[in-house]
Amino acid sequence: MSRRRAHIAMVGVPAISHVLPSIEIIRELVARGHRVTYANDPFVADVIEPTGAALVPYRSTLPVADNNWPEDPIAAATVFLDDAIQALPQLRAVYDDDPADLYLYDIGGYAGRALAEAQGRPALQLSPSFVAWEGYAKEVGAALKALPGADAYQEKFASWLAGCGATTLDPDVFSGRPERAVAVIPRAMQPNADRVDEEVVTFVGPCLGDRADQGGWERPAGVEKVLLVSLGSAYTRQAAFYRECVAAFGELPGWHVVLQIGKYVEMGELGEIPANVEVHRWVPQLAILERADAFLTHAGMGSSGEGLYFGVPMIAVPQSAEQPMNADRLVELGVARRLDTADATAGALRAALLGLTADPEVARRAARLRDEVRAEGGARRAADLIEGMLG
Repeated sequence: MSRRRAHIAMVGVPAISHVLPSIEIIRELVARGHRVTYANDPFVADVIEPTGAALVPYRSTLPVADNNWPEDPIAAATVFLDDAIQALPQLRAVYDDDPADLYLYDIGGYAGRALAEAQGRPALQLSPSFVAWEGYAKEVGAALKALPGADAYQEKFASWLAGCGATTLDPDVFSGRPERAVAVIPRAMQPNADRVDEEVVTFVGPCLGDRADQGGWERPAGVEKVLLVSLGSAYTRQAAFYRECVAAFGELPGWHVVLQIGKYVEMGELGEIPANVEVHRWVPQLAILERADAFLTHAGMGSSGEGLYFGVPMIAVPQSAEQPMNADRLVELGVARRLDTADATAGALRAALLGLTADPEVARRAARLRDEVRAEGGARRAADLIEGMLG
């Protein structure tokens, strides 16, 4: 039990890659005796409710049902802004009568920061991705502002801030410079980490816990090595890529392969499946990574962090968003090989796997990073920091 029981509210977005990183923090806060509410779309209620937090449902307009995200970065940013604009009145209908002592909000949950500022309450950002660093505005932001549609986006954002009760009226500051943040990623994955203000941002690494409710997985008897192949949940319309994986790793001596294909590809599209390959629409990723020898991933930040946490060498096949940057960072860290989808032929995939897992330096670096990531503290350290803001 915490020394002071508080009402802590989490304002999230229903993208699963944004929800899962916060779940163990929420579970830890509930276990410490706090009343925790979690505002999100009912689409992810089955993930939130087992934590013991009370779901505060609101309707989101994010395209999470079909994962049809815009490729244009300004259009993608507008999707999140539009969602915040329509979500804030729904949140105020609940929290104006029951304000939280502290608001946590996802990096894409702009309505959470706006709500906290309107009520004069403290707020802390939970970031499942990398954060801005000193010089980010010139090195990255300037290029984004030069894109078509950027001026209209900035004007729309500023107009909303001026009328919604927020006190931070500069869109760049509001969206990119939190007053306090916990980054639930390994510091090793943060670009220009030495230029991040660690008085504001604390890296706690992946916040992993017992996901027994997601099912287990046992390494088959007699198997020498295990490879997990997963492109996450959003970028799985990849039948041709999966066929290359089957051709690359099927009947590869000594290897057992777990292939996750998501909900968009039919099993029959993969052709004949060799005996050493098991195919699933969804897998309990942590349970497999704990027993795996290699991980073929889309290099999403969540999966990248989980691979580092378990010390598993990775083949990174980035699909979109920040994934190419993550893939390059994993290569820089010495624990991965990068292959773009167009280059991911059966021969290239097989060569990458065999070269990666035969390199003793890769194994040494993966083990060192595993220890560093686990020492960052995870959900317990995050909860300590959150409680420290309660006064």
